[in-house]
Amino acid sequence: MTFFLQMLVTGVVVGSIYGLVALGFVLIYRASGALNLANGEFVIIGPYVCLILMTAYKIPFIYALLITLVFSAVLGLVVERLVIRPIQNAPVVSVIMATIGLSSLLGGAVHMIWGHQTRTFPPVFPQTPINIAGVIITPVYLWSFIVVVLLLVIFSLFFKFSKMGIAMRAVADDRQAALSMGMSVKYVYAATWMIAAVVAAVGGVLLGNINGLSPTMSAIGLTVLPVVILGGLDSVLGAIIGGFIIGILQNLAGGYLDPLVGGGLKDVVPFIIVLLILMLKPHGLFGSRRIERV
Repeated sequence: MTFFLQMLVTGVVVGSIYGLVALGFVLIYRASGALNLANGEFVIIGPYVCLILMTAYKIPFIYALLITLVFSAVLGLVVERLVIRPIQNAPVVSVIMATIGLSSLLGGAVHMIWGHQTRTFPPVFPQTPINIAGVIITPVYLWSFIVVVLLLVIFSLFFKFSKMGIAMRAVADDRQAALSMGMSVKYVYAATWMIAAVVAAVGGVLLGNINGLSPTMSAIGLTVLPVVILGGLDSVLGAIIGGFIIGILQNLAGGYLDPLVGGGLKDVVPFIIVLLILMLKPHGLFGSRRIERV
């Protein structure tokens, strides 16, 4: 039972970070109808910037994180202006192909600038493990979970009550109606990419503190894709719940099934789950079902 609870706690923490990163996918999809396949690179660039600020310039973690978030927001804005805006009226497949090219470009830049080796963050969180009813919880896991939950609550309130959040929902629901009401769709698109880059950076910094930082961490973009599809491509709530489901089941599979098959099943489980769910609910658990009249 203790081992099960240990796997469950780890799955909840990792799943919460998955949900945060998946939020970036959902925002871009709701705004443009396309998947941002460069999201994994957004996840790793932010942590590298934060790490360099801490190690090379001796900037405290909080200030380094704030600078990183500003940098990520600017990166999202530049990508939207230079890459996405010129093709925003092109077919969706063109936008997807552009993000694939962007993924290769950013991934290559990360390898060229920071190399291939794994780096570790200086100790940011307390190092003494916490024992709760026999379950050992590392403080970095606990604080990561608290930060993610807090951010998810903030973004939920932002989308529901703020003027920009309402505008983003309006553009996602009906772009033409939003234009007819005088909303600046270009401004909303830019804000969407900025927010998506920021949440990806936060998720990357948390993962970097947990597992270390290397260019291969960009594979989280592929790992989180089943989370987005499971929850529904256009559902913020689905991204959050899907993150918890995938995170928990992935860790349980790693703890119980990997020893039986020699390893590797943990990485495959998310895609198996998505395949089974989509056979029953093609739009995901919370995705909108689009009805076209002919």
